Amino acid sequence: MKKFFKFPPPNVKPEDLKGKLIVIEGPDSSGRSTQIELLSKWLEMKGYPVVQTGLKRSLLVADELESALQGNVLSPRTLTLFYATDFYDQLENVIIPSLRAGFIVLADRYIYTLIARAVIRGAEREWIESIYEMAIIPDLVLYLSVSPSVLVERTFQAHQQLDYWESGMDLGYSKDWFTSFLKYQRRMRLEFIKMEKKFKFEIINANRTPKSVDRDLKARIARVIDDGEN
Repeated sequence: MKKFFKFPPPNVKPEDLKGKLIVIEGPDSSGRSTQIELLSKWLEMKGYPVVQTGLKRSLLVADELESALQGNVLSPRTLTLFYATDFYDQLENVIIPSLRAGFIVLADRYIYTLIARAVIRGAEREWIESIYEMAIIPDLVLYLSVSPSVLVERTFQAHQQLDYWESGMDLGYSKDWFTSFLKYQRRMRLEFIKMEKKFKFEIINANRTPKSVDRDLKARIARVIDDGEN
């Protein structure tokens, strides 16, 4: 039976949520999107219905959130609440209905990234965690850990420029984007290390080849879905 961080949303019965919620966390350029696509195909070939979810995918506010991010002017609290709205709209309209229907929900990041980002930007940990009290505790959380130097290399290969928010340019670490990126990603990595035991997720070495990471993820996910069949 599914558990929630504190209590379920109104009219949601945990015993009705028969599917599995599997979260893949990790920074941009860690290989999340690639791995989730591979996992989706693998699970579907095994006969499991799959739905994907992630940050900035809410039909309610995703476009507005993306536009606001492009302006680079959001305050930390506004940014936090914007992402919380995005999350809860997907929880109500995608995640919970899919779990009721017995789907495997693959989440491309979850509340852990949102908590880490908010804490780094000065939010009190208790406050930001209280915002997500109605979130479902995933069946499995896998964090793709990549060293900052490898992230830089992969980011430039994919995008040829650094992202304002993923570089922490709003935090004033440095006027130099490269220096700021390294400092910000190190802070994010430390936050995830702090959360590892509390939220019981597993750290995956994603400095390796995509094939090696894929093999590792599938082995861990297989244990979770096989347990559900026993």
